[in-house]
Amino acid sequence: MNNSPPRSIDLRAVLLLAGAMFCPGVSRAQSYEEPPINYARAPADDPITRLQALLDAGQRTLDFDPDRGYLPALLRALEIPASSQVLVFSKTSFQQKQISPRTPRALYFSDDVYIGWVQGGDVMEIAAADPQQGATFYTLRQKLAESPKFTRHTHDCLQCHESSLTRGYPGHLVRSVYPDEGGFPVLAGGSFVTDHTSPLRERWGGWYVTGTHGSQRHMGNAIVADRDRPEELDVQQGANLTDLSKLFPTTPYLTPHSDLVALLVLEHQTQIHNQLTACNFSARLALRDNAVICGMMDRPPDELTESTQRRLSQAAERLLEWMLLCDETPLQGPLAGTTGFAREFAGRGPRDARGRSLRDLDLGRRLFRYPCSYLIYSEAFDGLPAQVKEVFYRRLWEVVTGRDETPRFAHLSDADRQAILEILGDTRSGLPDYWSADS
Repeated sequence: MNNSPPRSIDLRAVLLLAGAMFCPGVSRAQSYEEPPINYARAPADDPITRLQALLDAGQRTLDFDPDRGYLPALLRALEIPASSQVLVFSKTSFQQKQISPRTPRALYFSDDVYIGWVQGGDVMEIAAADPQQGATFYTLRQKLAESPKFTRHTHDCLQCHESSLTRGYPGHLVRSVYPDEGGFPVLAGGSFVTDHTSPLRERWGGWYVTGTHGSQRHMGNAIVADRDRPEELDVQQGANLTDLSKLFPTTPYLTPHSDLVALLVLEHQTQIHNQLTACNFSARLALRDNAVICGMMDRPPDELTESTQRRLSQAAERLLEWMLLCDETPLQGPLAGTTGFAREFAGRGPRDARGRSLRDLDLGRRLFRYPCSYLIYSEAFDGLPAQVKEVFYRRLWEVVTGRDETPRFAHLSDADRQAILEILGDTRSGLPDYWSADS
């Protein structure tokens, strides 16, 4: 006698599983702590863990500076330029007691690491972009040690770095607030998470900004005069500053600047990292669920169901829109910083046969000359599951070849599309074969 359940039972189980996948009660916070992601338990593989391995093996050392601790040595080890320095004086860090308009926190960044340093701080704060785990967080004690140790943090840091502002996954964010004279955000005025879609008038509240931007105004370099009316922030006083020495002592910092162009790039980069994490996690969870469904239905585990294909397409499409800078706020340039950051950033390439790079900056009407994010070369992008990367490449190809002319990508001119197609054809390894036929 055959005691196996009828096929209808399997299908009901599949439907129950599908319902659980999309149930509002199943939060993303729960999902990224489960297989296959296991955020808090899985080992990280990012620039910080690799540097720690070199330190432990005695193949690398970090010199200790009596004034700035491990900061200069860490920047050298991670190849982070001092010109990337930006200064934030709002109390939006866990080391807020040391942060004020007179003693701002300094941030430095490369394509995949962010370093936070405060005067007199017990630790340096570090965030990295892990190809599989997304944003990973560390501290390094600012005390001379025979063998410096980075400490990874998960739940403590996620109190601020996991919310709807980071798409519900561990992520990075740049906030703009209305700061009072002590650096405390005046919450009655609200706050803004800033990226390349943000109007300039909402950016940099609680930050110092050095650079020129013409008649445009931002919230930087200014302090709320009346806590009952924070929105009346005097933005004129902070406009087009190139010297911060009258606002606070700049000598403790590696440079006296908080470069406007570095801020623009930082805001773009943090959101793209968040979108890469969301795409990665969403795809891996979809593929996990797909394997369960295929197992129930006696199908090959790599056969994608229609629902899985939809989930992969949605994840890829959202990433595509961010990578192509949809909804970017137009600039009314020219904008300029006060350091060599713009030149150093663009100089890192890669460049195509005609000398063009996705790192080339515009700073007149928009951030980049060729509006496709340079993080398409990043380890975080390379770490995307092959199935979602395949969908992403197909959609990118459809857009840049003009096959997709929907209004969503109307900001891309024919020249933009052709340039992106050709630059990537020359510089991005691993493109599908069909790409070379058009590039």
